[in-house]
Amino acid sequence: MSDYPPQTPPPPAGPPPVPLTDAEAQQWAGLSHLLGGVLGFLAPLIIWLVFKDRSGYVSAESKRALNFQLVVTVGYVVSYVLMIVLIGYLTWLALWVLSIYLGYTNFQAVNQRRATSYPVDVQIIK
Repeated sequence: MSDYPPQTPPPPAGPPPVPLTDAEAQQWAGLSHLLGGVLGFLAPLIIWLVFKDRSGYVSAESKRALNFQLVVTVGYVVSYVLMIVLIGYLTWLALWVLSIYLGYTNFQAVNQRRATSYPVDVQIIK
């Protein structure tokens, strides 16, 4: 019928991911908030992509930080457009300060094993 050999699934890429210890999970979860506040959405995105299969806690916390930082990025774009009428400079500064403050407070919450939260909780990444 066909000259092609039967399809077989590719072999696994490597060993299954090693779960993170509680201390490592707490460290990476905290860093996703702290670095997100300083560097924007790229830091929690990278942490989420690297550790999402190794720790449910890190996955949830980095997604929370990532979703907030994506909202902040949209705010930065709106602020950039509003710079034409000068109010954009103030909104950009307010977003920057708020992002750093909330990133730091959520970093502290993770270190103290408390729940983290942001004032805007939009589920962009689910």
